[in-house]
Amino acid sequence: MSALPWLDPDYLWFPPAEEALEEPDGLLALGGDLAPQRLVHAYRHGIFPWFSDDQPILWWSPDPRCVLFPDEIHVSRSLRRTLNRDYFRITTDQAFRRVIHLCGSTRPEGTWITDDMEQAYIELHRQGYAHSIEAWNPRGELVGGLYGLAMGCCFFGESMFSLETNASKTILVHLCGQLRDSGYQLMDCQVESPHLLSMGARTIPRATFLSILESNIDRPPLREPWHLDWTGRGRHPETRP
Repeated sequence: MSALPWLDPDYLWFPPAEEALEEPDGLLALGGDLAPQRLVHAYRHGIFPWFSDDQPILWWSPDPRCVLFPDEIHVSRSLRRTLNRDYFRITTDQAFRRVIHLCGSTRPEGTWITDDMEQAYIELHRQGYAHSIEAWNPRGELVGGLYGLAMGCCFFGESMFSLETNASKTILVHLCGQLRDSGYQLMDCQVESPHLLSMGARTIPRATFLSILESNIDRPPLREPWHLDWTGRGRHPETRP
């Protein structure tokens, strides 16, 4: 770790993502800060922060990269039954602060969403980069959420939580529907997990990810998908079985 570049908070720079370590996979640099301009610059170049309270800021760009192409979202039979029931009400940007807080506080294994990280992404939300998608049960309780960053035609998923069965999966289905209809090319999932793979995510080489990113990071979407208050009534996105 001592050979890694230490970033100067007063100088906005990252080494190329291709210079990241093989072990631990994708570790690229240390230090810097969580200022909005640094975070935006990092995501534009395929880099993201991930660290705990007892560590310096760590910056990553793993190889391979886990992504979810919006038209490849997978819906199981049980999830399709939940969608057809219109059980959850899905909204966007209605409870960003609560979503990011619950993404950190509901994980029994702990979280990388430190207080500084939480405040940094709240500021990105204020500036229009970061967005949340929420799931509400029929009693009006927030039972699922996801947040991430939208730039160009790319969405960078950061974290999600679920307090009821299928809440986060329902969010993913509707998010992918919005992204697809708005011309987004991919959702960055960063690191693979069984949950994401079961929903249709897959890994691609970092070089392929960076190429897709470069081609789409400055392309405007067909429309902005962040002002929808989705209430069901059988209008869930078309999905493949």
